[in-house]
Amino acid sequence: MTKLVETIAKSLVDNPDKVLVTETDDSNGSVLQLQVAGSDMGKVIGKQGRIAKALRTVVKAAATKEKKKVVVEIVSEEELQEQANAAAAQETEEN
Repeated sequence: MTKLVETIAKSLVDNPDKVLVTETDDSNGSVLQLQVAGSDMGKVIGKQGRIAKALRTVVKAAATKEKKKVVVEIVSEEELQEQANAAAAQETEEN
């Protein structure tokens, strides 16, 4: 599933080397986190979210065929960096 999302995303963006797809499993199924450069967010999401919706539809169809549940999250590098900084700050406060 990660290869599918990665291939589609790389064909859409200007910076294909910045595309990263990570998969995590939870109790509800798999979560695919698609990371792209901040400048490419609009290309992956599309007008009114149409491209993101189409990407999720394709992934859902492929997952259904394999009898799995998959969720696709789209994040930018900047958002991930902010999340990492917030987590580090919270960890520092706890210690």
